[in-house]
Amino acid sequence: MRRSEREVTDKNEIFEILSSCQVVRVAFFDDEYPYIVPLSFGAEKEGETVAVYFHCASDGKKVKLIEKNNRVCVEADVFDGYHGEGMQITTLYKSVIGFGKVQKCEGDEKVKGLRLLMEHCGYSPTDEMLKTCASFEKVAIYKITLDSVTGKKNVL
Repeated sequence: MRRSEREVTDKNEIFEILSSCQVVRVAFFDDEYPYIVPLSFGAEKEGETVAVYFHCASDGKKVKLIEKNNRVCVEADVFDGYHGEGMQITTLYKSVIGFGKVQKCEGDEKVKGLRLLMEHCGYSPTDEMLKTCASFEKVAIYKITLDSVTGKKNVL
């Protein structure tokens, strides 16, 4: 990282930055170009491992790309504006980039992922509410386990 003074290495702080973001952008391998998609998400940190959950339809471009290659890049950021002093202007931000592998969630893991996603959006359903939701069987939940994750920030 070129600006090492902005690097965030503490996993708890990286997770706090991720948790403060509204969306993640996930880049998938496609044939000619990367395919990047903004997604609502839920996340958890167990020890040093960070996982990101997202939902989608059971079929579609993301699913096909995951089946071909489950390695992805995840990006999330918070833009906090600009700060200027004299002739110098800088962007204030916090960001996270991670690399990991995607796996489809089933059973209790599917319920957990959906619950984390809903909680991140400010809704606190019970597991029973999720299991009995009309669209529960139709929705697909995926988990990205991040093999590596870095953070960067420029704050006042």
